[in-house]
Amino acid sequence: MAKKVLITGVLGGIGSGLAKAFKENGYHVTGLDIRKDTCDHCDRLIHFDLNRFCTDAQYRLEMNAKFKEEIPELHVLINNAAVQLLGSVKEIELNDWNETLNVNLTGALLLSQLFLDRLEEVHGCIINIASIHQQLTKKRFVSYATSKGALIALTKSMSVDLQGRVRVNAISPAAIDTKMLRDGFDNNEEKVQQLNELHPMQRIGKPAEVSKLALLLAEDELGFINGANINIDGGISNVLKDLD
Repeated sequence: MAKKVLITGVLGGIGSGLAKAFKENGYHVTGLDIRKDTCDHCDRLIHFDLNRFCTDAQYRLEMNAKFKEEIPELHVLINNAAVQLLGSVKEIELNDWNETLNVNLTGALLLSQLFLDRLEEVHGCIINIASIHQQLTKKRFVSYATSKGALIALTKSMSVDLQGRVRVNAISPAAIDTKMLRDGFDNNEEKVQQLNELHPMQRIGKPAEVSKLALLLAEDELGFINGANINIDGGISNVLKDLD
């Protein structure tokens, strides 16, 4: 019987790459996303508002019941959904701050709690998709960087607390070539090329590279990896930029 994986934010660039990789490797893939669309690599796609799940008790009860019925067994939970609401310290609105923490951090905890018994039954694992921003950040990323730093702390503390019953690891990608990234640069190829050249690899990452790492972390053969945060960043975390 195929192993079951649940991926949040499945319609994004990294999320769709994760779905494709796990599907091609024999997993039954359930995807969650706030957007209403199709997912070519999902066996099941469920419309899901993670921010509302964190703030609306009635919605949480309804979705818990739905998940109990539709996902009775689970081997891998991938907390991939994220929002990136930019603003300086002076600019940050409380609603944006709360939404960022809900989607990028609290949602990961609540879903981990919800599926914990099912994951424990099969000695499954949780994979949190963090970001290079948990370690290195830039102006106006205050909310996002804070949420990703806290997600790493959550990963480590959960791995200790669960005592090996469920493995918990994180992946921290740097720039990954997705539609969201290119839209952030107004699809300006010159800017994207400059971004490529900032990385020692002279290119940014690919969604498939994140997916292959997630597949490795999901396998029992690497079961001693627990509580780890693995950077996949093309070496940019080693760069100290000098004056020209």
